[in-house]
Amino acid sequence: MASQPGPLTHWPWHKLGNFKYVLLAPWVARSMYKTIWGDGQDGNLHLTVFPVLLLRLAYTQLWISLSRYQTAKTKHKIVNKSLDFDQVDRERNWDDQILLTALLVYLGDVALPGVSRLPWWETRGVVLVALLHAGPVEFLYYWLHRALHHHFLYSRYHSHHHASIVTEPITSVIHPFGEEMAYFLLFAIPLVSVAVSGTGSIASLVGYLVYIDFMNYLGHCNFELVPKWLFDAFPPLKYIMYTPTFHSLHHTQFRTNYSLFMPLYDYIYGTMDKSTGELYETCLKGKEEEAPDAVHLTHLTTPESIYHLRLGFASLSSRPYESKWYILLLSPFTFASVLLTWVYGATFTVERSRIKKLNAETWAIPRYTFQYKSPSHREEIKDLIEKAILEAEDRGAKVMSFGLMNQRDELNQFSELYRKNNLKLRIKLVDGTSLAAAVVLHTLPPGTKEALLVGKLSKLSYVLALALCQKSIQVLVPRREVYDTLKLKFPRELQDYVVFSKDYSCEVWLVGDGLSDQEQRKAAKGVQFIPFSQFPPKLLRKDCYYHTTPALMAPKAYENLHACENWLPRKVMSAWRVAGIVHALEGWDSHECGDVVTDMKKVWRASLDHGFHPWNNKHV
Repeated sequence: MASQPGPLTHWPWHKLGNFKYVLLAPWVARSMYKTIWGDGQDGNLHLTVFPVLLLRLAYTQLWISLSRYQTAKTKHKIVNKSLDFDQVDRERNWDDQILLTALLVYLGDVALPGVSRLPWWETRGVVLVALLHAGPVEFLYYWLHRALHHHFLYSRYHSHHHASIVTEPITSVIHPFGEEMAYFLLFAIPLVSVAVSGTGSIASLVGYLVYIDFMNYLGHCNFELVPKWLFDAFPPLKYIMYTPTFHSLHHTQFRTNYSLFMPLYDYIYGTMDKSTGELYETCLKGKEEEAPDAVHLTHLTTPESIYHLRLGFASLSSRPYESKWYILLLSPFTFASVLLTWVYGATFTVERSRIKKLNAETWAIPRYTFQYKSPSHREEIKDLIEKAILEAEDRGAKVMSFGLMNQRDELNQFSELYRKNNLKLRIKLVDGTSLAAAVVLHTLPPGTKEALLVGKLSKLSYVLALALCQKSIQVLVPRREVYDTLKLKFPRELQDYVVFSKDYSCEVWLVGDGLSDQEQRKAAKGVQFIPFSQFPPKLLRKDCYYHTTPALMAPKAYENLHACENWLPRKVMSAWRVAGIVHALEGWDSHECGDVVTDMKKVWRASLDHGFHPWNNKHV
């Protein structure tokens, strides 16, 4: 929203949300009717509008993913500042202008005689569109853009666009409705001209839209990718083609580099930023890549989870993971992504962030939960994790923490396997057990005297049960094999606090992996389910309370956090991820893997000292 919103700020369909695409339904139905029952004299235009809309949506998403992937790893990044959730929300409706274009073309198909019968190609029209864009469109846009930087228009319209200092491809199309309509009138000059002159074609229309999209996204992608040899081979090109660094300076300096795609008019009117060439050279050469201090290693969960990554759909990654009905429409692409990740055997960078002077990265193993559960994939996944550990060490990382199933006992003995295989390992492996247990203990309701421990036995369940007994809290265990193991491992003076019990009436349940639906149904009304697993339990009971998995709220000093971690809310991080960051911040020279557990009070106090706060959210 602009600082002082003016008239025509909101888009006409802003209250419809994703249902705005219903506006296309009558036009698509009309096109289908004309195609099936028409006399064949209606032309080609109506047939191309909807496919081109889908093509532009896919093309835009490709630019978003490419840009986020590159800015997470490339040394050619231009503005090294952080994105936030406010920007993600502000740029959520990037598809509005694509929808508007489709509606206007449909209207033009009806209103302008002869437009519907455009040929596929007309050379004169293609040339005319290029000339009209280079002349009137670029010239008028330059002066319109300068006018939009006048205080009156800037505060009411253009400040909405400039709220994004760190640009993404879709930043280019984020404008109030009135401002976007002004741009549409400009871009309509070549298209209306060729239509009126009888030289229009499907190629000139679609080609012009693709050109505008390409140049818009190129200028806002925040990494330099235009090669220098291009300008060396044809020096005048610098006057007719801008670069990402050229437009990035407009977003950081505001009063320079006003041109649309052709810097010519900035040269003519003296508004070219003097540092444009230097910044281009610097970013093209690349800055020395900063080594990560802490790496958190996670993996994909469901096949649809690839859309919920930061590299996927920004609107989904900025919210806790939940299934969306429209993702079913992408099933062919989902299946293709599963095959691709199966073939592509390298860990990839999901995001980069920073807290104080520490650089933190999140990497993902390109494998899914169902593959982790399959014994046939176990050796392959172990190798991928070990390669990731050694790569992180080579890059200078001090700590690696493990998320989700990357540290299971049956997979790698709580990461101890990698320490044994690499005795000279310098990087510290952290499974996060102590902090996760500390979070669960601080989630218990005040005055808790007993807790039911449900689920499979694990390192964390053992540490948690031991800590409860040390606090004189009775641990009720309904599974005989878990009870026998705990009883055997516990010191004699604490064994009486572990009780085998089939009574499920306890008001506090500590839930690990393997909670069955049958066990949940035995819970009394009002029971609090407190998971200590990395995966949340199924929300089966509407009369009980479910806490989130162990997690902490990130401090304000944590930069570039604009995607949710799996099913956790915004700015909330899993205890396992936080454990690795705290370990690196404190500079602790020890592993936490296998049977080794960091002192629980020490890691909890250190987490609070660094600004991480408890997150005790629960819902019915």
